[in-house]
Amino acid sequence: MSFWNQKSVLVTGGAGFLGHHVVEELRRRGATQIHTPRGREFDLRDQGQVQQCLKEFKPEIILHLAAVVGGIGANRKHPGSFFYDNAMMGIHLMEESRKLGVAKMTVVGTICAYPKFTPVPFRESELWNGYPEETNAPYGLAKKMLLVQSQAYRQEYGFNSIYLLPVNLYGPRDNFNPESSHVIPALIRKAIEAREAGAAEMVCWGTGKATREFLYVEDCARGIVTATERYNGSEPVNLGSGMEISIKDLSQQIADLCGFQGRLVWDTSKPDGQPRRCLDTSRARELFGFQAETPFVDGLRQTIAWYEQNRS
Repeated sequence: MSFWNQKSVLVTGGAGFLGHHVVEELRRRGATQIHTPRGREFDLRDQGQVQQCLKEFKPEIILHLAAVVGGIGANRKHPGSFFYDNAMMGIHLMEESRKLGVAKMTVVGTICAYPKFTPVPFRESELWNGYPEETNAPYGLAKKMLLVQSQAYRQEYGFNSIYLLPVNLYGPRDNFNPESSHVIPALIRKAIEAREAGAAEMVCWGTGKATREFLYVEDCARGIVTATERYNGSEPVNLGSGMEISIKDLSQQIADLCGFQGRLVWDTSKPDGQPRRCLDTSRARELFGFQAETPFVDGLRQTIAWYEQNRS
């Protein structure tokens, strides 16, 4: 509570999926001066507008969550804008923050920064040992450049910034737009629509053989806020649950929880993305005591319930 007392905190992307939960966590811990500027107010891709934003709010702590994100389809369709938007937002924000004398900046990166064929479980030391999976490489590399910037600024300027690597997130308030959603909300929407239509089958992307790890969004928010309080190092840190599930098993589990009783059909003309994802989460546990708490099936049930109640 004392850490956040009387501090001005800027949360970029504070109105988004993850940002909403981070702001709630900050309030639970006693933060009262929380600023969540929207893109229509300040375009963080524009250096001048970043300067105006920081001048207006005078933050002591910045949590940089803002990002242009999407699933495999959105990444394939918009590789240029995903690279430019994500790189420029972070680069301008960190440069102006260190010039202004911001006390601390927490940068939220992406699991997409890891090489395509990273040994499982992913350890932070493997981050540079290969090129990311092609469909989301522009996004992943744009976010990874902020790790380079963070470490360089600490070395040259003594700027206190930390870099976190959350695994795939899910939970209430997620993006369920089929054009841009990630796998869990996309499958939930498909399963519910197939159930309501009385469909005999539901089409899923890829082969189902790829694996993923998922972290409930409230757990992630707790990890980000805890790291901001307790961690002041230059090394990147994974945030995950340590579990791994195949897309095939995930799809069946979601179909069952949504009440869809038809069969799953796999469209193998669509890409699987990265073959496997599962993190080594020991560094977060050792450095600032974070580990996930929400059982996966409980998180899925809460996500499905939220969507059923709010989709209209």
